[in-house]
Amino acid sequence: MADPIEVRKVPIHSVSDASEFAKLIDAGVLDADRVIAIIGKTEGNGGVNDYTRIIADRAFREVIVAKGSRSATDVKQIPIVWSGGTDGVISPHATIFATLDPATVQTTDEPRLTVGFAMSEVLLPEDIGRTAMVTKVAAAVREAMQRAGITDVADVHYVQTKTPLLTIDTISDAKRRGHDVFTEDTLHSMDVSNGGTALGVAVALGEIEMPTDAEIMKDRSLYSSVASCSSGVELDRAQVVVVGNARGLGGNYRIGHSVMKDALDADGIWDAIRGAGLELPDRPHPSDLGDRLVNVFLKCEVSQDGAVRGRRNAMLDDSDVHWHRQIKAAVGGVAASVTGDPAVFVSVSAAHQGPDGGGPVAAIIDTTR
Repeated sequence: MADPIEVRKVPIHSVSDASEFAKLIDAGVLDADRVIAIIGKTEGNGGVNDYTRIIADRAFREVIVAKGSRSATDVKQIPIVWSGGTDGVISPHATIFATLDPATVQTTDEPRLTVGFAMSEVLLPEDIGRTAMVTKVAAAVREAMQRAGITDVADVHYVQTKTPLLTIDTISDAKRRGHDVFTEDTLHSMDVSNGGTALGVAVALGEIEMPTDAEIMKDRSLYSSVASCSSGVELDRAQVVVVGNARGLGGNYRIGHSVMKDALDADGIWDAIRGAGLELPDRPHPSDLGDRLVNVFLKCEVSQDGAVRGRRNAMLDDSDVHWHRQIKAAVGGVAASVTGDPAVFVSVSAAHQGPDGGGPVAAIIDTTR
């Protein structure tokens, strides 16, 4: 049986700041030795060379080591997923997940937040964007579900992953061993890694059948409604965090999900919040949320037809500012207008994550407020 979960969102005041995280531990809200996952936004460029993810990762891991009893080696195994790029109004922040001692929490038959973690087998450069990646990710998702105590795939509402993308070094490594890779464009490999990973999530949860190599990054009708996939140079396998609900655990939190049909679909965000259990009026306003919403987690993608609701945009043709940054800023503004808080988790590169031009949304609420 998994342990009940405490989850809190904290601001990040500078690239290397983890002071608000440390304050929660000092106040007894979180136990450093029980932190099991962190998901956050950093203010870098969100690209292959986004060093802010590495700086933030170090800062938060150092707090866990300093405030707890685990070694630096053990703390290195904690899944910490950083999405770089706070374009537009998005504010740097982190959402921290920690377990609670079951003896201190009253159990309930109501669905409550649960979290499970797993690492896949090593993902070789030639695996990325191909069925080998899908298979390895799917196995890790199933393992993380089991660790979360989730037996019904309908209770999975958010799967956050981090996988390797391709670099010049890893492309060269594949070639030396006699293999080719999906793409030699390292920035595009971010989209490819995310897309292949999302299909692995979808296969594990029974959302789709096993795709073929030819369908990956081509057939956008194949997608997961709960996958949120990021990639970077920090690891060589899939790091998988499954977040869902389970009964009999206790705790104060609950999660729900939906999808944004396109970049302007604010109703998709509200539907995720309702799905988590908040009762809202037909035409809700941020003031209806009070302090009950912990955070929302979104993925976004430019529509392949270069349009939103029939209106043409120039994001895919812009040679000055990559579409990654433009769509992230746009969807971040929509999300912040719903929540009334610019500290929202909005990540780009949503191939096979939600419908084309849209993306999945997850929302965590505090049931006690």
